[in-house]
Amino acid sequence: MLRVEGHKNLYRDENSGAILNTDTVGYSEYVKQRESRKKEREEIKDLKNEINEIKSLLRALLDRQ
Repeated sequence: MLRVEGHKNLYRDENSGAILNTDTVGYSEYVKQRESRKKEREEIKDLKNEINEIKSLLRALLDRQ
């Protein structure tokens, strides 16, 4: 592999010409952030569902009166 000029973590594969990033710390941080965002989206989705359920229950309660 050949180092890409001006980049300490980038290398070019001699066979395919693909650029490879060898920054494992940066990749680990990216994966952590991606999982964190995924968890936040799931929590927001759950909260929205709970709010909709509460609204439905309130409407049903008001309809009985």
